[in-house]
Amino acid sequence: MVDVILGLQWGDEGKGKIVDYFAKDYDVIARFQGGPNAGHTLYVNGEKVVLHQIPSGVFHKGKLNIIGNGVVLDPVTLKKECDRVTAFGVNLQENLFIAERTHIILPTHRALDKAAEISKGNEKIGSTLKGIGPTYMDKTGRNGLRVGDLLDENFSTLYGKLKAKHLQLLNNYRTKEDGSIVEGDFVNEAELEAWEKEFFAAVEFLKSLNIVNGEYFINKQLAAGKQVLAEGAQGSMLDIDFGTFPFVTSSNTISAGVCSGLGIAPQKIRDVIGITKAYCTRVGSGPFPTELHDETGEKLRQIGGEFGATTGRPRRCGWMDLVALNFACLINGVTKIVMTKADVLDDFSELDLCVAYTIGGKETKEIPFRFDREEVAPVYNTFKGWNVTSSAITSHEALPQTMKDYVAFIDNYLGVKVAYVSNGPGRDQIIAL
Repeated sequence: MVDVILGLQWGDEGKGKIVDYFAKDYDVIARFQGGPNAGHTLYVNGEKVVLHQIPSGVFHKGKLNIIGNGVVLDPVTLKKECDRVTAFGVNLQENLFIAERTHIILPTHRALDKAAEISKGNEKIGSTLKGIGPTYMDKTGRNGLRVGDLLDENFSTLYGKLKAKHLQLLNNYRTKEDGSIVEGDFVNEAELEAWEKEFFAAVEFLKSLNIVNGEYFINKQLAAGKQVLAEGAQGSMLDIDFGTFPFVTSSNTISAGVCSGLGIAPQKIRDVIGITKAYCTRVGSGPFPTELHDETGEKLRQIGGEFGATTGRPRRCGWMDLVALNFACLINGVTKIVMTKADVLDDFSELDLCVAYTIGGKETKEIPFRFDREEVAPVYNTFKGWNVTSSAITSHEALPQTMKDYVAFIDNYLGVKVAYVSNGPGRDQIIAL
């Protein structure tokens, strides 16, 4: 069977650690969507490692890890990541597999991403400029190149054809409707040539890895009785269909994406494990009803180390949003929840939980069609903080009653149990409730 781990907020929920924690109970760990804009942070032998594309089970001996067809893959990022992982003694020839239908991020995809963001001016969506969006656009436009194409003797021709299309699009971005030139730090020829040199070197490395027919590979594992853990990237509120559009990512980050991103049938999915922080964060632009623009928000940022694992950008911080969380549980079919970073709230005497929105003078517990077209005000319930050092606690019984009350309210509101609380970055800092 397949169990799924995915984020329930705007990403950065701590999925990497949680996948790493559960990986020991599975035979195969599979990434089903997203690209190098994801940053899953692990601590291996006390050393911080951020994985962008390789599944987070890679450090577990004897486990198979597959990058599924729903992912968009940057060969350059992958090579750097593989070099980092092998330095820990991991044999990727034994435990890393890549689906041949996985789409490839080209240097010109990165250039298009940068140009598109510059052209938006003050309406930027906060892209990580990794080429994710343009690659998914080529996928849906049926123009993209896939990992299997790397093995085709005509790959250079295929690459040149797509590059020519991209260069024409770049020229279009430079010119406004009135004929004037868009000002901005567009990619120049020298920069693009440097990207290409690095790209083709990484492509040769990628061809040396295990490229497989992903859907047959994973279904053979299931037929043999193997247990699969599907790992999502970003978060449910960034889903291309159900997130805070247009401030979203380019893929389906929800559980439905597992089937199309790996090639498995829906009835193969058993548990959907949703990850949420004990509070809320968001990177980049977009709606965030519970965002705090005060000392409390800054305190959350500093204690929680809320800076992007991929971009380094300061994350916007606020209280947990149960309206959005309930929506995420609904569309994902969440069966259990892991609440991370509970220890970040140790020093707060009072905690707020958003239980409803006020929109147009009316109270609602439903997500609006477009957050950015509404004045959304959060309605809070206030709870006492626990004011103890929870990172040292190792059992449910030892948790302070105020934390138990906080968790119990979330359980009752969502109708889904918080089954685990993570109370620190370490592998062993997680408590089953």
